[in-house]
Amino acid sequence: MRLHMNAGDVRDLVSRHFLNLGVETEEVDDLQENIRIDRGRCVARCYRVADMFAMWLIDVGVLQFYDADGEMLHTVNLFTELLPQRAAA
Repeated sequence: MRLHMNAGDVRDLVSRHFLNLGVETEEVDDLQENIRIDRGRCVARCYRVADMFAMWLIDVGVLQFYDADGEMLHTVNLFTELLPQRAAA
């Protein structure tokens, strides 16, 4: 069974993590989002703010955060992070 993540929930999670990583609130409010399409399917979403970015690899349910040099700062498993919130609702 394939589980679908809500893009709005992921965007909110990305914003919270950027704030936790030290990005200013005003910069997080200006979050830029790009969608990667491969053969007609959305395969990833990239979020940019300040000198950092995050990549949501949709098929594997992983969200990765990077600094300006491309060094990975943090990884979130969306299946464990978001699904318990949905089950509780």
